[in-house]
Amino acid sequence: MDIITAKDLQLYYGTFQALKGIDMNISEREITALIGPSGCGKSTFLKTLNRMNDTVHGVKVNGEVKYHDHNIFASDVDVTLLRKNVGMVFQKPNPFPMSIYDNIAYGPRLHGSHKKNELNEIVERALRGAALWEEVKDRLKKSALGLSGGQQQRLCIARALSVSPDVLLMDEPTSALDPASTMKIEELMSELKHDYTVVIVTHNMQQAARISDKTAFFLVGELVEMGETGDVFSMPKDKRTEDYITGRFG
Repeated sequence: MDIITAKDLQLYYGTFQALKGIDMNISEREITALIGPSGCGKSTFLKTLNRMNDTVHGVKVNGEVKYHDHNIFASDVDVTLLRKNVGMVFQKPNPFPMSIYDNIAYGPRLHGSHKKNELNEIVERALRGAALWEEVKDRLKKSALGLSGGQQQRLCIARALSVSPDVLLMDEPTSALDPASTMKIEELMSELKHDYTVVIVTHNMQQAARISDKTAFFLVGELVEMGETGDVFSMPKDKRTEDYITGRFG
């Protein structure tokens, strides 16, 4: 079942066309990896899925992105609600300069949850969901900035989970982390797909091969190829995909 569908999606930064007619279906409760060289449109595409590009000056979007069959660019779309349902985790961990507890409770409070018991439950559930609860349960009132880089990234995942999203967008979530933290996040993503749809931009081809169900290869703003990850890596249909995967360029 497809949860997000992009149709002839084109995006311009001023006169520069960053996305050229992207058609893509993203399936529910799967991990979809977006791969390709730097500057090929992966992150731009990812940020279009919850309208993060709205904040960039001079952006123009044509075509459509449907989330649960509703065009996210329609005039009646509540962007705050869209971003609650389609959460985002960035490349560098960006915890708020406040306690671990308040980092997680921030979103739910914003959306109207103020009861202490309710918030306590949400915080614990989100931290457990991000495999962080056991490590931080005794220091919830301490600053989130005191956590290690890997813990901070899992905190940011917990923060995204705290508002019960449908979809998690991850923009190179492990590129700033050491191998041990990367492995923890990868294990976590494999767990998360039981309850969430995950779309990840990664430069690490081994990571895409290890954790994703489907892989999409982008090149200069075009979607060259998309399919089951095993097929894309072992039997790519397009010569450009094969050249990229075997390291001939990029």
